Amino acid sequence: VDMKKKLLLVLLSFLLVSCVASRPSFTLDSYPIVDGSTVTIPLSEAICAALTEKTLEEVRPYIVHNKTHTAYLNLIDKKADLIFVTSPSADELKYASDHGVDMVVVPVVAEAFVFLTHASNPVDNLTMKQIQDIYTGKITHWNQVGGEDLEIIAYQRPVNSGSQTGFLELVMKGLTPMVAPTTQVIADMGGLIDVVASYDYQSTGIGYSYYYFVTDMWGNENVKLLKVDGVYPDETSITAKTYPINTAYYAVYRSDEKKNGDVRRIVDWLLSDQGQRLAKDAGYVKVR
Repeated sequence: VDMKKKLLLVLLSFLLVSCVASRPSFTLDSYPIVDGSTVTIPLSEAICAALTEKTLEEVRPYIVHNKTHTAYLNLIDKKADLIFVTSPSADELKYASDHGVDMVVVPVVAEAFVFLTHASNPVDNLTMKQIQDIYTGKITHWNQVGGEDLEIIAYQRPVNSGSQTGFLELVMKGLTPMVAPTTQVIADMGGLIDVVASYDYQSTGIGYSYYYFVTDMWGNENVKLLKVDGVYPDETSITAKTYPINTAYYAVYRSDEKKNGDVRRIVDWLLSDQGQRLAKDAGYVKVR
């Protein structure tokens, strides 16, 4: 929090934006340069299609997301105008500060950070404390949390990936996770889901991701989402914020963007009723 204050990160609640914000209009050539995380590609494509009056197939070649960390670097280096991402990591905030860039970070769709295990695992609920104890190495076997006498293989993501940043900020909250062997640090979100689902590991693995990615982008019948503190993550619990690990996807841009410029107009429209309906139709949970 102190770092964010020192770096003048502007985390704005844009929920008071007019519900009737006018829809901006672009050609594919005039559309701002957009980047972002893997999980926000469908959102980015849907927005571009709506604002250029093109089909998803027509806009898809113009929407290139280079994953969360690279997207932040591209925004700070002025190689992108707008990015759709998870929250910035400490390294990304420092990079922005070192380059004299202040970022405006606007929540545009609601999301939940979820934990998953093999579908055959009898455990279907963990407390937040149990999750923290698993990832700090205090809990090592599933029978310590009501499961079988099997070692827990706790998968992680690389530093500065969107889900690793979310894991550290939303779950560990200052606790230091155990150093994972290289084989347990999975490069991409889809790979993490697949390794947890792998028959070879049966019900021993646990991993994490974002709700939308698991349910809409990378379904795998051999994994299941876990309840956290007794609450299952679904659209109802995410919208009502009864699921305990709530977060968002953010539209992020440089603070020197013009007040009535294209980038700010896109974000304002996305927060309007029309924009939020588009996000819901793309499979995301509305932020307001």
